Amino acid sequence: MAENDAMPTSPKKCGPYISSVTSRGMNLVIRGVVLFFIGVFLALVLNLLQIQRNVTLFPPDVITSIFSSAWWVPPCCGTASAVIGLLYPCMDRHLGEPHKFKREWSSVMRCVAVFVGINHASAKVDFANNIQLSLTLAALSIGLWWTFDRSRSGFGLGVGIAFLATLVSQLLVYNGVYQYTSPDFLYVRSWLPCIFFAGGITMGNIGRQLAMYECKVIAEKSHED
Repeated sequence: MAENDAMPTSPKKCGPYISSVTSRGMNLVIRGVVLFFIGVFLALVLNLLQIQRNVTLFPPDVITSIFSSAWWVPPCCGTASAVIGLLYPCMDRHLGEPHKFKREWSSVMRCVAVFVGINHASAKVDFANNIQLSLTLAALSIGLWWTFDRSRSGFGLGVGIAFLATLVSQLLVYNGVYQYTSPDFLYVRSWLPCIFFAGGITMGNIGRQLAMYECKVIAEKSHED
């Protein structure tokens, strides 16, 4: 009995990858950094599509990046991506509704591809009018949520992100930071909320997949119990 008491208990690992060598707080930082750089990369690629189509126009004095984008766009998008990617799994835990639908990297990569495709459609495909374009992108964005998410928390956060991001865009355009060609929804384009909604769902799925490694062993143990 004494020998059993004297035996040191090995700490339980929280996951087979990053979590096995770091603390929970450090794991959170690592996930945030990864999400930030993913957001920066997507912002550069997607903004290049918009500029090629002459959808977004920046004043000449702020065009500084190699992709003809304002310098502040990639960092802002990266920060937003990190916040969204960390918020989704956090909301899942607080609501007690763990997201289990299509939890594999192949599904996440397909979600990213569809998101890029939706952006490509907004920039490249010619529609008869803005209403038709907005309705088409809205249907595609909801289809993306249904195909890769299907959670109530994901849909609610996506709508909230779309509303907040559209409001921020309106304020930025109103203050002359940048502008949209042919705005039809106050100062921006009417399809912009659809893009933000799809982006929120996409970064949320990436964040959930990264967070899955943190609690993989705990989830398996809970399932066995």
